[in-house]
Amino acid sequence: MIRLFIVIAVFIVFEFYSFQLIRTLSRGHWWKWVYLAVSVLVILNVFLQFYLNPDRSQISASRDVAITVALAFFTLKLVFLLFMFGEDIYRSIKGLISTLSRKREQDQPFLPSRRDFLAKVGLAVAALPFGAILYGAWRGKYDYQVREYELTFNDLPDAFDGYKITQLSDIHVGSFDDKEEVRYAINLANEQQSDLILFTGDLVNNEAKEMHGWEGIFGSLKAKDGVYSVLGNHDYGDYVQWDTDEAKKDNMQRLYKIQKDMGWRLMLDENEKITRGTDSISLVGVQNWGGGRFPKYGNLEKASHGLSKEEFKILLSHDPTHWDLQVKDDDKMYHLTLSGHTHGMQFGIEIPGFIKLSPAWFIYKKWAGIYKEAGQFLNVNRGFGFLGYSGRAGIWPEITVITLKKG
Repeated sequence: MIRLFIVIAVFIVFEFYSFQLIRTLSRGHWWKWVYLAVSVLVILNVFLQFYLNPDRSQISASRDVAITVALAFFTLKLVFLLFMFGEDIYRSIKGLISTLSRKREQDQPFLPSRRDFLAKVGLAVAALPFGAILYGAWRGKYDYQVREYELTFNDLPDAFDGYKITQLSDIHVGSFDDKEEVRYAINLANEQQSDLILFTGDLVNNEAKEMHGWEGIFGSLKAKDGVYSVLGNHDYGDYVQWDTDEAKKDNMQRLYKIQKDMGWRLMLDENEKITRGTDSISLVGVQNWGGGRFPKYGNLEKASHGLSKEEFKILLSHDPTHWDLQVKDDDKMYHLTLSGHTHGMQFGIEIPGFIKLSPAWFIYKKWAGIYKEAGQFLNVNRGFGFLGYSGRAGIWPEITVITLKKG
């Protein structure tokens, strides 16, 4: 409750400051009232959509549109205000120095030309993320990218040198609105001709029924050694107000059955060997285990029961915080861990080899791509689908292809 009050207080201060800035910039013009009206309408629309559609398990196109518009407008204001805040700090310090030194400067217009210029530049800069968010909702959410990595291990069994894995994560099928785009992406995943396909959780937003009509598309995923999966935090139905405990359990059973019928091997705290002649590697699938408020269903010890430290292991664990908190320091040594969960916040800037920025950085130590510590690798998939904000801007939906090499 305290956090909620803090968030509300910060939001009120933010909106008050933004209106005061727009009021001074408008210099008596009518468009400050247009700005105020738009701000009120955007905020009311979000509240109204959640009031009319309080059940997050239900798909609501109007709610998604409201969130997208609100996010775009808020980002526009935030970037613009941060740009102008520096000017306000400068003016405040200058005024304080002038007061302390008891020097009176000649009267100057409240809005000197420099401030006008900065306002125009700030608005132009703010228009970039504003446009990116709208583009992300229009096209970016289906702009699938294949990301390829080659990872080298000294103790990789010889028969698995060149072994190819495709990883998908965070499908969130309940958010999709275009089957042909999704079908194209699944075909793209199959075209990689990997030896193994691994899915690291969050098949649905909340309920198994979201998969109705999509089984054929996702059931078409094929690989030589099969399709294996684990559960993510959204798969358990924890974000739904169920009428009874039995209804929730029945939902889980339906999700299990759907994956089985699609030919997926769902791993619930267990492991299985993939063999090539006399060589083998072990797949370990753990249920969701996340830091902070996220559920901790998984049992890593149970999932790796019977395995030794020397065996080559690939761990499927939905939440990458699990790697830092339990996995990387475990005595059994997990050579490669595959995770998802973060979505890269579905918004950011990535230029390979140069820059990788996203709001996810403020929440997760490891939020996208390959990480290596203590001789072990972690890959955080940026996600296949989307949730909340019905788009992706800069952090595109991902199909990961990892080739194992003997070093």
